[in-house]
Amino acid sequence: MLKIQSPTKSHFCDGLNRRRFIEIGSLGVFGLGLSNLLKSESEAANTTQHQSKRSVILIWQHGGPSQLDTFDMKPLAPAEIRGPYQPIASSLPGLDVSELCPEQAKVMDRCSVIRSFTHGNGDHWAAAHWMLTGRLGATGSDRIPRQPSMGAVASQLLGPQIPGSLSSVNMNDGGFGFHGGAWLGVAQNPFRYGEFSYGNEAGRLPTGDHKSFSLSDGLTQDRLMNRVSLQKQMDQLNRQMDRYSTFQQLDEVDGQALDILMSGRTREAFNLEAEDPQLRERYGEGWGEQALLARRLVEAGVRFVSLNTGYWDDHSNIKGGLDKKMPKHDRAVGVLIQDLAERGMLEDTLVISAGEFGRTPKINGNAGRDHWPQAQSILLSGGGYRHGQVIGSTNDKAEFPTSRPVSVEDFCSIVYHTLGLKNDDILIDPTGRPMHLLPNGQVPRELL
Repeated sequence: MLKIQSPTKSHFCDGLNRRRFIEIGSLGVFGLGLSNLLKSESEAANTTQHQSKRSVILIWQHGGPSQLDTFDMKPLAPAEIRGPYQPIASSLPGLDVSELCPEQAKVMDRCSVIRSFTHGNGDHWAAAHWMLTGRLGATGSDRIPRQPSMGAVASQLLGPQIPGSLSSVNMNDGGFGFHGGAWLGVAQNPFRYGEFSYGNEAGRLPTGDHKSFSLSDGLTQDRLMNRVSLQKQMDQLNRQMDRYSTFQQLDEVDGQALDILMSGRTREAFNLEAEDPQLRERYGEGWGEQALLARRLVEAGVRFVSLNTGYWDDHSNIKGGLDKKMPKHDRAVGVLIQDLAERGMLEDTLVISAGEFGRTPKINGNAGRDHWPQAQSILLSGGGYRHGQVIGSTNDKAEFPTSRPVSVEDFCSIVYHTLGLKNDDILIDPTGRPMHLLPNGQVPRELL
C-alpha cells in the first residue's frame, strides 16, 4: 500500500528550517523545489505553440526482456531456443503469447506487438539512452546523460495536461534508463517516486518525491499561509550546481505548489485508498499498485509517466527470474490497459512496455539468455493508434527481422506523434543552436 509520509529533512534557511512544508527530494547535496518544477512547467506550457490532449505511460523493463518468452514464441524450435514456457491463445486471433502473460493475453485485441524492433547496440547504457532520448550518448563506461529524455521534452514543449499538475513522474528510477532533462535543466526532470537504484542517472535526478505533498511538524494550512505571506523574508534555497552542469538555479514556493500541497489533484492521485478495493486487488501489490498510480496521475493531468518494473537482464536461470517477476509485470500492464479502456481513457493514453533490447535466441550454459539488440518485441496500446495487430516478423529463432524492421528513431516517433509532436520540432541545444527532436524515424504506417 502506498502512503504519503511526512518528510524528515529541511532545506530552507531561517524561517522554515524546522517547519519545512515541501521536502526537496534529493540525492547528495542537490535539490529541486516542487514549486520550481511547477513554475517551469507552467512557463513551458504558456509559451509553447504545441498542444495535445494525450499522455504516455511507459513501462520500462530495464535490462532487456526476452522476446522468445513473451510475444514472439517459437514453439517448433529446439528446446534451447524455444525456452521453458508454453504458448497460450490471446484475445487477438492468431497471436499466442507466453503462459506467463495471461492478463496481457486478455487485451491483445487492444494492442499492437512490434516483433521486428531492431538495433545494433548491446551496451545497456548506450541502448537505453538511445531508446529513451532518440540519440546515442551515454555508454557503459561513460554513463552521463547527453540528451533529454522524451518525458523531459514533453515537459518542456507541452507541460502538464492540467495546470497545477506535474508534467512527468518517474517510478523506480535506476538501472539502465535515462529519464531526466539533461541539458534542458533540472526543472524538466521527472518527479520521482518509489524505490531507486544507483545504476546511472538516479544519483543525478534531484527532484521531489511523494513526500513533497505532506505538511510537516504540525503546520496547519493557516499557519502555512501565514508563512507564505512572508515569503520575501525567506532565504533562497541553497543553490548547488551538479558537477555535470545539468542543474539550473532554483526558485521559491509559489501558488501552484501550495495548491498541490493542500488540495491539488496530483496530491490526491497518490491516495490509493480512495480507489475501489476490488480494483486495487485486480492490480495487485508492488508494480500493480504503481500502475494504478500511473493511471491516477494521468487522470490528474500528468503528461508522461514512466514505471520501471524490475531487472530483466537474466544471464542465468531465466526461468527462475521470469517466474518471479513476469506475473507481477503481466498483471500491472494487462490490468492497466483493461482499466484505461473501461474508463474511456485508452484512446488518449499511450501505454508502452519495452526495454533496451531483447535476449539471445539460444539459452546459454547458465540457463539464461544474453544481450540481443537485433530483435525485440515491444507492446503498444492506446494513444490514438490502430491496434489489434502484429507488426513485423522474425526468423524461426527470433534472431532478426524478416519483415518490417522498426528502428529506435521509429519507436521515439511513435511516442512523439501520439503527443502531437513532430520529429522536426525544435529544441535549443546548450550551444544555442536549434535541434530537431529526432534526426530521423517515422511512425509505422500500420499504426496510423
